[in-house]
Amino acid sequence: MDSSEGAPHHETPTLGNPDLPLEGEINTADDTAATVMDGPQNRVIESQFPNQIDSPPTDISTQPFFWSSFNISPRRVQRGGWAREITSADFHISDEIAGVNMYLEPGGIRELHWHQTAEWAVMTKGRCRVTTLSRSGLPSVEDVEEGDLWFFPAGTPHSLQGLGPVGAEFVLAFDDGAQSESNTLLLTDWFAHTPPDVLAKNFGVAQEVFTDIPLHNLWIFPGDEPGELERDQDASGVTWGAAEPIIFRLSRSEPLHQNSGGSIQIADSTNFPLSNTVAAALVTVEPGSMRELHWHPNADEWQYYLRGSARMTVFNTGPHANTTDFRPGDVGVVKRNYGHYIENTGDDVLQFLEVFKADKYEEVSLANWLAHVPPSLVSAHLNIPEEVLATFPRGTQGITPRRTA
Repeated sequence: MDSSEGAPHHETPTLGNPDLPLEGEINTADDTAATVMDGPQNRVIESQFPNQIDSPPTDISTQPFFWSSFNISPRRVQRGGWAREITSADFHISDEIAGVNMYLEPGGIRELHWHQTAEWAVMTKGRCRVTTLSRSGLPSVEDVEEGDLWFFPAGTPHSLQGLGPVGAEFVLAFDDGAQSESNTLLLTDWFAHTPPDVLAKNFGVAQEVFTDIPLHNLWIFPGDEPGELERDQDASGVTWGAAEPIIFRLSRSEPLHQNSGGSIQIADSTNFPLSNTVAAALVTVEPGSMRELHWHPNADEWQYYLRGSARMTVFNTGPHANTTDFRPGDVGVVKRNYGHYIENTGDDVLQFLEVFKADKYEEVSLANWLAHVPPSLVSAHLNIPEEVLATFPRGTQGITPRRTA
């Protein structure tokens, strides 16, 4: 009897199929029963994740799911606007950043409030009026538009109000994954839960002044669209240049990396000093290009996809490597030091945000690392001739350039 009879059949691994036993549907061509899925299925969801159903054969094992989406988050809707959130309560891998997607109609107000965490935000549509009071007691009143961002250190009182003609839609990132938009310190709540005689003493007026205050918080509510910015600034006592800027025009900033494949624009404490607990990058990737193989050593990467379609593989110890797909409104998380890339899989421009709980943006490019190791050592690892290694990129690209025909 042949000693191999009954033993598992293992083919020799090949490039793109490195594991034993081989993984991926491509390796089951002679065993079609291995991929049968006759149980209950949600075909709509399945269609959004082609690389979950038929993953690249380089994927191996599993790891915590690094995809979520505002598209599956309940919307809290009131007159004046709405919000939906993703926190670590329902996306456990996201323990450094919590995200909120909010819309305010023209005149719609997110009531005066503050947080126990820092708030970072980027405008994705429309215009918004933002008011704050700094820790040194200096006010600011600013208008922001698509591509602008703001940052409020923890404890900074603020309000947000949508402007015409379309209101304001934006994404917030808190520097604590557990922070909920429905758990904030609201002006109306504090008034309603302070004895009227104490309010009277505090403001030096009669108790009757507070007879008609709201007894339930407003959160989001409709209001009249504000008038001229300068008028509100004067009424609030704003002194130009006195307060540290709370807004940054990210989309107008000089790119850190730019080539034919796209660009990366950065906002961190080096060019936006107030933002000392959150760093961010606005990444634009042209069709056919990709965010190069890299990792971030100082923080987890929280992603928000603005437009286009993407595929990302995350590489972890083990080894573990898994691939999934992203579309507008989706959120991804890559833990610090995990290798990854993001590929534009569509015919449109891909654009997404990278947000980090850190004071500075940091990344390690695989190509840059290999370019600064003796070529003979790299050749010994990869069996690639030194003359071929000499054609590899010689530094960090950020985005791979588009190939010419």
